[in-house]
Amino acid sequence: MEVYLDNASTTNVSKEVFEEMLPYFRENFGNPSSLHGLGIKNRKIVNKSRIKIAELLNCKKTEIHFTSCGTESINWALKGLAFKNKTKYEIITTNIEHHATSETCNFLETLGFTVNYLRVNKEGYINLDELRDMINNNTLVVSIIMANNEIGTIQNIKEISKICDEARTYLHVDAVQAICHTEINLETLNVDLLSLSGHKFHGPKGIGLLYIKEGTHIGNLIHGGQQELKRRAGTENVPYIVGLTKALEIGISNLDIYTNRLNEYSKLFLDRLDKEEIKYILNGPVVGEDRLPGNLNLSFKNIDGLTLTYLLDKRGIFVSTGSACDSESIEPSHVIQAIEVPIDFINATVRFSIGNETTLEELDYALDNLVDILKNEM
Repeated sequence: MEVYLDNASTTNVSKEVFEEMLPYFRENFGNPSSLHGLGIKNRKIVNKSRIKIAELLNCKKTEIHFTSCGTESINWALKGLAFKNKTKYEIITTNIEHHATSETCNFLETLGFTVNYLRVNKEGYINLDELRDMINNNTLVVSIIMANNEIGTIQNIKEISKICDEARTYLHVDAVQAICHTEINLETLNVDLLSLSGHKFHGPKGIGLLYIKEGTHIGNLIHGGQQELKRRAGTENVPYIVGLTKALEIGISNLDIYTNRLNEYSKLFLDRLDKEEIKYILNGPVVGEDRLPGNLNLSFKNIDGLTLTYLLDKRGIFVSTGSACDSESIEPSHVIQAIEVPIDFINATVRFSIGNETTLEELDYALDNLVDILKNEM
């Protein structure tokens, strides 16, 4: 048996999404910028997708801009603000951001911007009072990861938004891991920019979007043609836009069922480890509404995480030691270091991310083998 428990790094394209995309690879292949019938037909499809996503996220259709992925969206949000606004030169972010954010901030520091980092507590939450103290008249943007991709912590974006509003500072939210895993209503969330990517919720890789709130002063990242409301050049990826839209529609409609089932599976997973008297730490908050459903980031005592993932892989169980974007590193991730996992646990940190298609039979198989490895091979 093979059991895929790395859904936080990517998900498969669902059957419904795949079937929705298929006609746009061969039959309906026209360039949306062309003025003939095939092109105009696909222009209408792109516009229809934009309208549908705006309805799902509760925003205006002119605020939705398609990109190639979450990383591009994050780069555009931060660089676009930096290039367009010439009076403020400070950025605030956290020390547990995805590398798409942290590396973009590092780049902007080379251009003269100052980046200030909010610390997090042992569960991965920022201190709102620290944000209030740090934000000032020179702060251009606060960039926060809504739900951490490694430890599943869901930040209080509504309270963060209030602080940014009072300071007249832009707020960018990395919602790549959060979308279709927790509720996102852009009208009530009140953020200026929000990034997401299709492959985290059974859409295809290579498609994302950036929400840009009306009135946000942001420059273009990619120059060329007049696509994406004259803000993002390049021929639109019609089949992937169709797939993203369908995946988002399905994910939002199934959110409550998905959340309840994955939280139940997570509790079952931890209960089994407790019953077997396995020594572990659950990194991040407890299983529930403040943690991504299905995200179990566990540190085991006095073992090596890479060895554990290798032994699980030999038995057909696929997990990760952290973010897939940092998988070549042999050091504990910056997120695990930031929450100060104890030294005798930190080197054996493994993320088990249960997915929408994970079955109880697969979970039992994974648990049986995990317990056997921990007790008999480590």
